Amino acid sequence: MNKLNAQQLRSSKANKSKSLQKSISRNPIVLILDNILDTYNIGSFFRLADAIAAEKIYLCGKIITPPNIKIHRASIGTWKWVPWKQIDSTKECIKQLKKTGYQIIACEQSPKSITYTKTNYKFPIAILIGNESTGIPNKLLNEVDKIVEIPMHGINKSLNVLIAASIICYDSLKKLKN
Repeated sequence: MNKLNAQQLRSSKANKSKSLQKSISRNPIVLILDNILDTYNIGSFFRLADAIAAEKIYLCGKIITPPNIKIHRASIGTWKWVPWKQIDSTKECIKQLKKTGYQIIACEQSPKSITYTKTNYKFPIAILIGNESTGIPNKLLNEVDKIVEIPMHGINKSLNVLIAASIICYDSLKKLKN
């Protein structure tokens, strides 16, 4: 399958992309978005999921889902190419994925977190990303297998959720390929 540029992605039809989704060789990774508020971030997560050939995105909690014009614009239409599912309860999503063998990795700063570069990933993995302002609630952190963080060396305490998730996704894929 040929790669599509931004214009081609934006104008692609959802019904055509569904049939072609099966031709993409997916990596054993899913993203769980917990109460992400910003539609720009949601759309950008679809771009990330497409870039890493993720199996699926789970949109959990109070979250806007496609089709949505802001998600469409931010995703450049990749929401039509990435399998996704909306689930009300993030905790239930985690439980379902654990039952099917996924290692659940939370992207969060915590006293229990380890540096992402020192993390041993066991595939398939699910990366949990929390709300832009409040992060991942403790009740969900208690459900995950590992909590990973990115060291911050400046005065800012954290990165944008998409940037942090991107770093962790690509680090995990690098370790998958080795």
